Amino acid sequence: MTSLPVLNQPPRRSGALLDHVARRMRLHAEGVLAPLGLRPRHLVALTVLRDQGGSTQQALATTLMMDRATVVGLLNELESDGLIERQRSPEDRRRHIVRLTARGTRVLVKAELSLAGVEDEVLCALDADQRNTLYELLLLAASGSLPACDAAAHGPAGDGCDPAEDDGGCAPAAGC
Repeated sequence: MTSLPVLNQPPRRSGALLDHVARRMRLHAEGVLAPLGLRPRHLVALTVLRDQGGSTQQALATTLMMDRATVVGLLNELESDGLIERQRSPEDRRRHIVRLTARGTRVLVKAELSLAGVEDEVLCALDADQRNTLYELLLLAASGSLPACDAAAHGPAGDGCDPAEDDGGCAPAAGC
């Protein structure tokens, strides 16, 4: 059986490296969050609540992209640890407004400091400028807003070529 050649593939791919770094970051992060009684999903919820100054449970479910029942369970855990509080909305008594408690704010600050140490450990091979560049590139990639990634800027196949004019020499656009 002969194998088919892979055409137009760059010699190096980033996906596997990103996955490896993300796994290392996640494992180390879980290790520093556990003594604080937190899991990554707790940290995300606490961060959103801090950044938004509180939220309804429904809005939090939408932001976290979780179903309402899962969010209720998550909030029950955080509330039992004294990290958040739920209060009835004065505008709509059927809704709860969720806010960080003072304890929740302190635990979140400790978690963020610990996670900064994790990032320093995992990214120790990069200097400050390289870390900033990495952050900016990841932010750009996550936003998907590069003009080169806009399918309308490419041919119907999304490869930067007009099939009607293709003489066999078109290559995929760089970066997409």
